[in-house]
Amino acid sequence: MSHENVQALRRAYEHFIATREFLGDLMDPDFVWDMSTFRGWPERQTYAGVEGAREFMRDWWEAWQNWELEVEELIDAGETEVVAIVRQRGRSKATGLPVDMYFAMVSTLRHGRQLRMRMYADRDEALDAVGLAK
Repeated sequence: MSHENVQALRRAYEHFIATREFLGDLMDPDFVWDMSTFRGWPERQTYAGVEGAREFMRDWWEAWQNWELEVEELIDAGETEVVAIVRQRGRSKATGLPVDMYFAMVSTLRHGRQLRMRMYADRDEALDAVGLAK
C-alpha cells in the first residue's frame, strides 16, 4: 500500500500546485491539517476537513505575493505514512521581503485517502516523527 500512497500524494500535490485546489476525493472525510507539530506555530493548531484546509490556505495566501510551492521529495514512511519535503517561495506582503524556505509534511493515509497531515519546520523533525531519523 505504501507505494500507492506515495503515488496518490504525488497526484494530489501536482493537482494543488497546478490549480491551487485540493483533490477532495483523495482526502478522507475525517481529514485534519495539524499545525501543532510545527515548531513555534502561534496560530490555530488544527483545521478539519477539506473546508478547513481551504480556510488555512486562503489565510496563508493573504500574506504573500507571488507564492509558489514545490515538492522536493516524497518519502515512503511505511504502510500508512508519507513524508513530503516541500519548498515555498514568495514575497511577504507585510514586509516586502522574499522568503525561500523548506518544511516537511507527514501525511497519514487510510484506504488511499489522506486522513491527517502534520506539519514540521524541517526535514529531520518529520523523519524523526515517523521513525526514520538518521
